[in-house]
Amino acid sequence: MSRLNLIERRFSRFLQEPPSIRLAAETIVAATALVVIGGGVLMTAIDHREFPNVWLGMWWSLQTVTTVGYGDAVPKDPVGRVLAAFVMLEGAAFLAIVTAAITSTFVERATRARREAVAQDEQSEDDRMAARFDELDRRLDRLEALLRAPRDT
Repeated sequence: MSRLNLIERRFSRFLQEPPSIRLAAETIVAATALVVIGGGVLMTAIDHREFPNVWLGMWWSLQTVTTVGYGDAVPKDPVGRVLAAFVMLEGAAFLAIVTAAITSTFVERATRARREAVAQDEQSEDDRMAARFDELDRRLDRLEALLRAPRDT
């Protein structure tokens, strides 16, 4: 029961705090590695005639998950084909998630650079306005001095 609570807590924390790109990549790679190993072992067990050893099963699983699919190892058993569909979907998801992670990194960097540029522009504008107000203040001081000068004499 405590194991379930641990998983629940981690999952809740995962949902509350978005994962870093590194953590997401590690999770994706680990999940894909598990699918490759598990798929290879299962395929050897399911379709032993076509995949007489685990290494051939893992070779098939690796080329399937990476969407290479040389065709040198193909499941003939219907259950093996269902497993193949799962491994293919994992491979497509892997590529999509990696692409999304890379894209989001580029977008975040571009957004950060744009924010910094806008902040610099705003600071420059503030500096120009402050300089203009300082100039106006000096001019007003000169005008006040000129207006006071005739009275004092």
